[in-house]
Amino acid sequence: MVTLREVETLSNCSNEAEETSDPPKKPPKRGIIYLSAIPPYMNVTKIREYFSEFGTVGRVYLQLMDKNKGKPSKKHLAKKFTEGWVEFERKSVAKRVTKLLNNAQVDNRKKSKQYDYIWNIKYLSNFKWTHLHERLAYEKAARRQKIRVEVQLAKKKSDFFNANLDKKRKHKQVVNKEYEDVGKGDDSNIESETSESSKNRMTFVESLFS
Repeated sequence: MVTLREVETLSNCSNEAEETSDPPKKPPKRGIIYLSAIPPYMNVTKIREYFSEFGTVGRVYLQLMDKNKGKPSKKHLAKKFTEGWVEFERKSVAKRVTKLLNNAQVDNRKKSKQYDYIWNIKYLSNFKWTHLHERLAYEKAARRQKIRVEVQLAKKKSDFFNANLDKKRKHKQVVNKEYEDVGKGDDSNIESETSESSKNRMTFVESLFS
């Protein structure tokens, strides 16, 4: 005759077997979309609110427009962004958003500031957030290198000007060969570095759509 204690032991063993038989569920893979243009008056908060209607949004990054490219103005204007990346918790949601919104109107209300703008969205297959971090770090280092070269060029030009000024004061017409070709050589170096940086940027953007 089976006792009550033996029945409880058998039931516990069966429950443990069921728990161990079920494999743990893997977390869903995340998906990232690329926005080639950001509508005006849109920022990180508004982008997150907009795309959260379709699913859970993770990280959002918007590339701020370079201040040197815009016209100088004393007025306090809203920040402008050139491009952006949006991460969804589920890859399926990112793909669905791309199909629904690519080439679609941002806002169909006529009074809206985004009425005349459309989305240009690309789903980035096999793209991870670490890839974006690596690219941004590279561009930051390139900008720092460009600034260092410009500072060195400005210092050489200043030394060249001061040297010639001293010569005029002393009524000497000695040509300082060390600073003779300062402007030509270093300016060409800056232009070559700038063009190379822009080419690398275009290559990176083209790789997103390949």
